[in-house]
Amino acid sequence: MDIKDIQNLIKFVSKAEVSEVKYKTKDFEITIKTPLAASEVNYMQQPQMFHAAPQMAPVAAPVAASAAPAAAESSSDDSKFVTIKSPMIGTFYRKPAPDKDVFVSVGDEVSVGKVVCVIEAMKLFNQIESEISGKIVKILVDDATPVEYDQPLFLVDPS
Repeated sequence: MDIKDIQNLIKFVSKAEVSEVKYKTKDFEITIKTPLAASEVNYMQQPQMFHAAPQMAPVAAPVAASAAPAAAESSSDDSKFVTIKSPMIGTFYRKPAPDKDVFVSVGDEVSVGKVVCVIEAMKLFNQIESEISGKIVKILVDDATPVEYDQPLFLVDPS
C-alpha cells in the first residue's frame, strides 16, 4: 500500500463518519482513528436540550444562581490541574464491563497511554487513554452518562 492509497483511505474514513477503522493484510496493518463528524455533535446536542429544558425549567434558575459562585471558586483551585477531555460524543463508562473493576479512581496514578475510561459511540466501545502522567484528583462525570465532544472527564495533578 503506497502513500496515495493511505490518503484515500483516510479521506474515506472521515467521510464515512466512523471513529475507528483497522485495515490489515499479511504484510501491512493500519489503524485510523477520527473524532465523530461535527454534524453528529449538533444532532446529538439538540435532542438533549429539548428533553432537559421542559423538565428542569422551574428548578434551573435557583440552581444556576447557587452554582455560579461555586464554579468560580473551584475553577481557581483547579487551575493547577490538567483536564482529560472526551474526544467524542457518546456514553461514558468507568468500567470495561459491568462485572469488572473501574479503570481509575480518585487518588490513582496514571501514566501516558493508561486507559482511564470507555466511551461508547454507535455501538463501538472506544478506550480513552491518558495523555498525561499524574494523579487522578477528580472524576467529573457519572458512570453510564452521556458526554459531549471536548467535555472534561477527569482532573489530573501532573506534579
